[in-house]
Amino acid sequence: VQLQASGGGLVQAGGSLRLSCAASGGTFSRANVVWFRQPPGKEREFVAGINWRAPITYYADAVKGRFAISKGSAKNPVYLQMTNLKPEDSAVYYCAASYGRDWSRREESYNLWGQGTLVTVSS
Repeated sequence: VQLQASGGGLVQAGGSLRLSCAASGGTFSRANVVWFRQPPGKEREFVAGINWRAPITYYADAVKGRFAISKGSAKNPVYLQMTNLKPEDSAVYYCAASYGRDWSRREESYNLWGQGTLVTVSS
């Protein structure tokens, strides 16, 4: 399975973007799927995730109430809807997945990564 992240771009503060994470060569059945981001000059950080065992979503405090992760059927992409974007949300966003494992928001728990998509929020 390979992951493909897309949907990044340049947006003004207060605007919205929707990122997509698609799985080629497989599906998201039994997959925990997460979004991480890496701002310029900083370490990669957890943003949002969804647990395959139950329809439970998780968010970093910095994005709670503004971002929403969603997952339809196993064949559909996982989306990250981002609203009320702020300049500090500017980063390369990565989706990642792990299959059949317990939920974790730790980066090392994920063995499949997409290539990243750049989000730039102007003030």
